[in-house]
Amino acid sequence: MAKLLIVDDSSLSRRISRRILTEAGHECLEAQDGISAIEQYFLTKPDLVLLDITMQGMNGIEVLTRLRQLDPQARVVIATADIQSSTQVMTNAAGAVGFVAKPFQADQVVKVVETALKGDS
Repeated sequence: MAKLLIVDDSSLSRRISRRILTEAGHECLEAQDGISAIEQYFLTKPDLVLLDITMQGMNGIEVLTRLRQLDPQARVVIATADIQSSTQVMTNAAGAVGFVAKPFQADQVVKVVETALKGDS
């Protein structure tokens, strides 16, 4: 079991992610924006962050960049409806260790998270 931080400004997306990941045996924490995500990350030290890109204020790419600057070992999986290859390239360049598309398919989310936790990005 791993401790995961789900970051999304949509409460529905957070609930869906939480259900999928708790059923897979993980402990889930939540943040609804970028600032809260960074604060929560350093307070709780999760094993992995599941991070939306499109959020008000600080977007997911900014959060990812900041987390990786502050903790180069941070494991972040991007979860987004923007499935363009350019978005995947940009998030990988910023340090993401995985990418999962919305709407979520439970088996895909679990597979990407488990792979990222093992370090096989």
